[in-house]
Amino acid sequence: MNPQLFLAFIGVAVALACTPGVDWAYSIAAGLRERSLVPAVAGLCGGYVVHTALLTAGLAAVITGMPGLLGWLTVAGAAYLLWLGAGTVRSWRGASFGAADAPASARADAAASANQFRIFLQGMGTSGINPKGLLFFLALVPQFVSTDAALPVPLQSGLLGLTFVLLVAVIYSCVALLARKLLHSRPGAARRVTLASGVIMVGLGVVLLTEQLAPLLGRLAAAG
Repeated sequence: MNPQLFLAFIGVAVALACTPGVDWAYSIAAGLRERSLVPAVAGLCGGYVVHTALLTAGLAAVITGMPGLLGWLTVAGAAYLLWLGAGTVRSWRGASFGAADAPASARADAAASANQFRIFLQGMGTSGINPKGLLFFLALVPQFVSTDAALPVPLQSGLLGLTFVLLVAVIYSCVALLARKLLHSRPGAARRVTLASGVIMVGLGVVLLTEQLAPLLGRLAAAG
């Protein structure tokens, strides 16, 4: 792999991961509400691992070439963001920092494990349909793949994708930890930040849904 291309890729990836968006909103909300931020960050990384696998297998290009399928996937993702954001908004009054005691029974342990798995899946869904992530894997990653390199193109794509996963794991963990540290003694501010995170998710969901449904409604109006 071309070292210069790889370093340029790292610079672009870090800049993208450091740009606040829905991933940041989910990381911060999870950092404030849960005892551990690991399931949330692992879930976000899991979504990008799926993107990496699709890119490596060449399926990302196939999906991009099917505007109808991509549109419906975006609608489903928008609906998911609306649901997740609404849940975050509803929970803003109870935002805390996971200071509760450890589970005291096997039943409580099982409930905690189930909750962590739910948080992981929510994070995976969040990054899986994040437009910023989709744009990165579909449009930007291929630009850093060299056809003259010794490594095959799919392997280069996989290495670049996993590099991005590692970078976002570090950056999103720092975001969640920093939010928790700064707001630990400010419960009022923590609740407001949680509320803002939910509003960001809902807002992005509305924008995505509007972008996909507006052309459809326009065609229906013209036909009528």
